[in-house]
Amino acid sequence: MKITTDEGICGWGEPIVEGRARTVETAVHELEAILIGANPLHIEALWTKMYRGTFYRGGPVLTSAISGIDQALWDIKGKYYNAPVYELIGGPTRDRVRVYAHCGGATAEEFIENAKAKIEEGFTAFKTGIPGPVDPVPDNQFIESFSNYIGAICDGLPKNIQLAVDFHGKVTPAAALKLVKELEQYNLMFIEEPIQCENVDVLATIARSTSTPIATGERIFTRWGFRDILEKQAAMILQPDICHCGGISEAIKIANMAETYYALIAPHNPLGPVSLAAGLQVDASIPNFLCQEQVNLGEGYLKKPFEVIDGHIEIPKGPGLGIEVNEEFLEEQKYSGDWDTPRWSLRDGSFVEW
Repeated sequence: MKITTDEGICGWGEPIVEGRARTVETAVHELEAILIGANPLHIEALWTKMYRGTFYRGGPVLTSAISGIDQALWDIKGKYYNAPVYELIGGPTRDRVRVYAHCGGATAEEFIENAKAKIEEGFTAFKTGIPGPVDPVPDNQFIESFSNYIGAICDGLPKNIQLAVDFHGKVTPAAALKLVKELEQYNLMFIEEPIQCENVDVLATIARSTSTPIATGERIFTRWGFRDILEKQAAMILQPDICHCGGISEAIKIANMAETYYALIAPHNPLGPVSLAAGLQVDASIPNFLCQEQVNLGEGYLKKPFEVIDGHIEIPKGPGLGIEVNEEFLEEQKYSGDWDTPRWSLRDGSFVEW
């Protein structure tokens, strides 16, 4: 999404909910009345009006629409003052940002080969997922098979390479307790979304059951959503998504709140390079940063894609988000927005989380 001011300054943002892209697009258009004619530099005032200016607040659609707009407004403000966004929100706390890559393989051997290729590209940390569907209480065969898979991967990778495992909220608390305990032996960087995030007390129970850091946050919105996670110590790694949590403005507030609980920030981002650019601005400015997720360094989309060196991306030096979008390429990548979440079933035909 591109926002252009009356002075011709353009700002880029990435408002989307995976599986609800067209719904979020409608929400962005509904917010136009608040933006048109307003001062784009008054970001906090505009954020407040967009979020609190309606009787029904929050939720994934509205907050994601606001998130993309907020990113674009910060891009505009940085370009107006000819400074990176991180310089406008306190200055850098680091020179480069650690990033991790997704990696998978049908076998541990295939995973290791894929990971080695990514190590050659500069990555030093990876995240993989748990296979599904997962039974409500998985049998010993499933638990042992997955444990052996992760163990073989850890044995086959250099010791300076870190691995995280994403449960994707697809398992029950009963299954999560068993699996988290079994994987503890591998000293994982973190386990992500061991269960869905709606019941914070259960998530806290799982967090207390293990020495492996628990991470969550991709489906949590605004500082109000993260407050219970921190107060109940349900996770020590928070993963706000800059495209969903409320944008750069809200991610900074979430990180500041998390710092008082000694919690780390590892922003979620399975989306595009504009989202990554926004995340890097936040990562550069906060002291309690851990690692940044990415799946797209901007090849084709950006005139100068990001580069990973020794597991890190150098913080952008350009104004705003520090990127120049290749609009011709972007136009070629347009699609209908009809991607939808896969829907899985167990052997008995009942619905199970993806």
